[in-house]
Amino acid sequence: MLYYEDIEVGAVQRFGDKLVTREEAIDFAGKYDPQPFHLDDAAAAATYFGRLSASGWHTAAMAMRMIVDDMKAHEQAGLGSPGIDELRWLKPVYPGDTLRCESEVLSKRRSASRPEMGLFESKLTVLNQHDERVMTMRSTGLIRVRDPQQAA
Repeated sequence: MLYYEDIEVGAVQRFGDKLVTREEAIDFAGKYDPQPFHLDDAAAAATYFGRLSASGWHTAAMAMRMIVDDMKAHEQAGLGSPGIDELRWLKPVYPGDTLRCESEVLSKRRSASRPEMGLFESKLTVLNQHDERVMTMRSTGLIRVRDPQQAA
């Protein structure tokens, strides 16, 4: 089990392998981001995307799935997150792309009010099969402290 004490500032993890399918991109857009360039080939062709593209929110959701799958594989004592900052969609994501993630720990600290909890800030980069950055975000994660009685 990975706890706060095990997190190292500067550590980089690489994980994930998610094929973006046309069906998922259209289904997600139809439910949550029904803009024409996410739903219709002709409408998308008339935009700078040039063809049907996945919603940025779909990209974020796929990244979240890869994050959770990685957390499960490495048994982290995660407690959720109070939020994300600086979410950027850098390049379009298209059906047929394969996405993966890189995460770098930027900082960490113990909670001042909850001794059983630590916080860490990380930068997530989502890349496509050409190693092009398609999305970045900074987030704060909450994680259990192995021994809350031990001084910070």
